[in-house]
Amino acid sequence: MDRGRCELQTRIYETQFILVELNLYLDTHPEDENARADYCAYSKALRELMDTYESKYGPLMNFGHSPAAVGSWVCSEWPWE
Repeated sequence: MDRGRCELQTRIYETQFILVELNLYLDTHPEDENARADYCAYSKALRELMDTYESKYGPLMNFGHSPAAVGSWVCSEWPWE
């Protein structure tokens, strides 16, 4: 796997982790507007990272969550490879 692909995957995983933590925090602090703004900003960043990854390397998720030509994932390297 090339270095750019690994770095992009790492950024996606880090952003997902941040979003999980913010989600848990907002469950107990729903009035925190700064945390809510951070959550929205990281959500947008994650979508952009995932779009970039999928345009270069193919789908990250299955079951219709990632846009792709039918069967394209079979011919490409899988994210964990």
